Amino acid sequence: MKNSEHIDSREIRKRLGMNQSEFWGMIGVTQSGGSRYESGRNMPRPVQALLRLVHVEQVDLARIRREDLEVIEFLKATQSETFKKLKKEARSWVKEKR
Repeated sequence: MKNSEHIDSREIRKRLGMNQSEFWGMIGVTQSGGSRYESGRNMPRPVQALLRLVHVEQVDLARIRREDLEVIEFLKATQSETFKKLKKEARSWVKEKR
């Protein structure tokens, strides 16, 4: 995530209809810590990345395994066309499930 990129955590939280404990707890931040970030305190980059993954990209962190990430990186590096094709097919499959 770029330093210049700003995430309005309070707006995201309100749009999702969550209280601070629910919202921040999903990424391992206390309610009081989240409140400080929402009030303008600098948010560390790892927290920004987790916020984006969990609340913007809707990634369930409990379902991700290191092996999955290793396979993704391997496919990207060694079989980029296959990776692109699988990515496209996966998006279609997810849309059909909804």
